[in-house]
Amino acid sequence: MAVTDEVLHTLTHQVSWITLNRPEAMNALTWDQREHIISLLAEASADPDVRAVVITATGKGFCAGADLRGGPAARERVPGDVARTIRQGAQRLVAAILDCEKPVIAAVNGTAAGIGAHLAFACDLVLAAEEAKFIEVFVRRGLVPDGGGAYLLPRLIGPQRAKELMFFGDAVRADDAERLGLVNRVVPAGELEKTAREWAERLAQGPTRALAMTKQLVNASLDADRATAFAAEATAQEINMTTADANEGVASFVERRTPSYKGR
Repeated sequence: MAVTDEVLHTLTHQVSWITLNRPEAMNALTWDQREHIISLLAEASADPDVRAVVITATGKGFCAGADLRGGPAARERVPGDVARTIRQGAQRLVAAILDCEKPVIAAVNGTAAGIGAHLAFACDLVLAAEEAKFIEVFVRRGLVPDGGGAYLLPRLIGPQRAKELMFFGDAVRADDAERLGLVNRVVPAGELEKTAREWAERLAQGPTRALAMTKQLVNASLDADRATAFAAEATAQEINMTTADANEGVASFVERRTPSYKGR
């Protein structure tokens, strides 16, 4: 299949839907798919008609990890190749989600393993079907976690829990993932798309620039001291107050009516 068939994309009600579509391979991620997703996330940031993003998949698996067979032609490996591949590959994908200026929802329909798990954990909100499970599969292959896993997990669930998942590589069921704080909500499989659509369209009706700056503040706060975080907050509020949506929000409060945000 062409990459456009392996990554389905639709824009509806100002929500960009990105759907992995290799169900026969449990949606193991190829090089071409990864590059296409990164491109779509960049487009979402730049397009004022996109106000939220959903990443999901077809079939029984969300993403079984990386499928390296989809990459450029193999050649003899030289020192530096592995680190370069990680920087330009899995890390770029995770960074594209973290840096996307629109809120990104993961709708996890099945197994999310390796980079597939990190693809979900990088999203701003995570919905999971009851059948979904998350696996830090790297240790099973004698590998170090990549795709930002050792960065993401401690920030989501703390270092001790993160080490437990990464040291043992056990599958984490959706309900346990919700209890740990890896997942926002677990729903029956038949309600996953509906719930994702409801959440995404609600976000799409919100003050888009304020949401973008809120995302940036929260993500940056995990690596900042209090003074830096407070300064960033004040600057963000200063910038946001120049937007039409901020003025609409204040006016609607004063006029006691429901605000109508335009994403600008």
